Amino acid sequence: MKKHHLFLLVILISSISINAQVTVAKIFTDNMVLQRNTSIPVWGTAKANEKIEVRFDKQIKKTKADKNGKWMIRLDNEAAGGPYNLTIKASNTIEIKNILVGEVWLCSGQSNMEMPVGRPKGWGVSNYEEVTAAANYPLIRQIKIIHAINSLPESEVKTSGWQVCNPSTVGDFTAVGYFFAKIIHEKLKIPVGIIDCNWGGTNIETWISREGFENSSEFKEMIAGMPKVSLDSIVKLKIGGSAKRIEDLQGSMLDNPNSGSFKETAFDDSKWPQLNEPEVWEKQSLGEFDGVVWLRKTITLSADDSKKEAVLELSKVDDEDVTYVNGVKVGGINYWDSKRKYTIPAGILKEGINVIAVRVTDNGGGGGIYGNAADLKLTLGTTIIPLSGKWKFQVESIKKTINENSLPSLCHNAMINPLIPYAFKGVLWYQGESNAPRAYQYRTAFPLLINDWRQKWNNPNFPFYFVQLATYTTSGNSNEGCDWAELREAQTLTLKVPNTGMAVTTDIGNPWDIHPQNKQDVGKRLAALALNNTYTIPMVCNGPMYKSMEIKGNEIIVSFDNIGSGLSTPDKYGYIKGFEIAGEDQVFYYAKAFIQDNKVILSSEEVANPIAVHFSWIGDASESNLFNKEGFPAVPFRTDEWKTVTKEVKYKLAN
Repeated sequence: MKKHHLFLLVILISSISINAQVTVAKIFTDNMVLQRNTSIPVWGTAKANEKIEVRFDKQIKKTKADKNGKWMIRLDNEAAGGPYNLTIKASNTIEIKNILVGEVWLCSGQSNMEMPVGRPKGWGVSNYEEVTAAANYPLIRQIKIIHAINSLPESEVKTSGWQVCNPSTVGDFTAVGYFFAKIIHEKLKIPVGIIDCNWGGTNIETWISREGFENSSEFKEMIAGMPKVSLDSIVKLKIGGSAKRIEDLQGSMLDNPNSGSFKETAFDDSKWPQLNEPEVWEKQSLGEFDGVVWLRKTITLSADDSKKEAVLELSKVDDEDVTYVNGVKVGGINYWDSKRKYTIPAGILKEGINVIAVRVTDNGGGGGIYGNAADLKLTLGTTIIPLSGKWKFQVESIKKTINENSLPSLCHNAMINPLIPYAFKGVLWYQGESNAPRAYQYRTAFPLLINDWRQKWNNPNFPFYFVQLATYTTSGNSNEGCDWAELREAQTLTLKVPNTGMAVTTDIGNPWDIHPQNKQDVGKRLAALALNNTYTIPMVCNGPMYKSMEIKGNEIIVSFDNIGSGLSTPDKYGYIKGFEIAGEDQVFYYAKAFIQDNKVILSSEEVANPIAVHFSWIGDASESNLFNKEGFPAVPFRTDEWKTVTKEVKYKLAN
């Protein structure tokens, strides 16, 4: 009987193999763009040893699938043009239509690269209606790679295919990529394709391959601790470890049967641990965690205040909240980037003790209340009660999955690896916000990613252009240390890697929004780098970069590279802002600064003998106003390493 079953199984497997049809990788769809002037890989699967014929333009290529059913051909170089069809013929025939040949760029990173042109749920670029209405560019195409993770390398991406740019589709295009592509298309008069492959909130480590880490002295010990097993197996291991860590932290079990009473005023939260709000909990004691957390804040009101019209504001909550006051639900929103503002109905507040309880659900990435501390408040008529500071917390439950940042290489395995070896011109990268707490290690991680991808594509010198972190209000400054500034510094240091370029955006960010809406200028600055460096169309494409300094008495004279046609400031009095200087005591003071002979002269009445300079060494560097005459802002810098607050913070596998 067992032999009979085995015989039937062999027949079934053989039947599946015999009937296997030729397929092509999912990145090959109608409306796609192929890279011009280079060999073009085309690959897929078929029956083992099956003969395959590929036709494109005037080319005919033939090959045979290997014993595992995999096949690949390489089309010869093609000039820009189209439209063409791609025909793949074996036991069945595949025809892919409306293909263009031009320039292809891979756009990757986190949310500021993912941010679309359109505005779903309030997210999108400034003037998006005008931008959308004018987006009739049939020679610009995009393919969106759908979010996915895996602990082992995947062979296929998830995608709905290539889209032709028009007013009905451009809303889903990466805004940075679209504005870049628009300029490249207009300047070169050829098709441009965008591979939109990013994920908001991701750290850089999820985008680097396991092999990249194994070849790094900084990370090889870390990656050795990650088992080469399925995602399901890793989930079971991680959930068990996280549960124990959190139970130890809060001194109680998860899945508390009393969680339904956490919203009530009378509930005793005296033994609960605390978090600082607003600040995502990944940066605090709770650490990397996805699931449900209760936050509680107790306030005391007078009889008069309790009767006033009341509005509760919670800044923003990542991802979802249900908010209660004295046990009564007053609001709830299930979108991570929306401000929370809830009117408290009359009769809910009372004289004496009042409790605000927020049930937060975090589905991935950052979690908790975040944003501007001034937006975390209770307004009672004309009285404002700040709510920033310490809140009590308790974890209700852990999400029974892992997220994109839980372990290294997860996004690389599922979103980047399946794209290899698709031919493209270069990479646009906008990421770093999630790595600010480990900014010093980013000096190693960022070049590692660039070299890892170049090695995977067997192209050791493709262009890699990236966006430096924009202006944003974060903690820290020159005298306290600032992780945001250190991350920018790590990005600047990465310019040592050949064929890289950086777009500085300190002047076009938003101090209170980590997702500034001006992506037009970001795309423009990246395009300037590509046009000058890659397409050899001469133009100024960088802002002033620190070169050297000379100390003369109580002054420091700073020289710059990349001054274009000269240093400039929009200030009508010629005052330069953003500079600080310090003496031997290592205390920085704002400096008086002015331009003279294309150098900047610095001094301060507080510093008799200056020895160090900082420029834009703060998260919100929007006041900095040194440019070249072509309008490119100066690169933030420091001439010391006195307060490097992230030097000892290392990436490690989450428990």
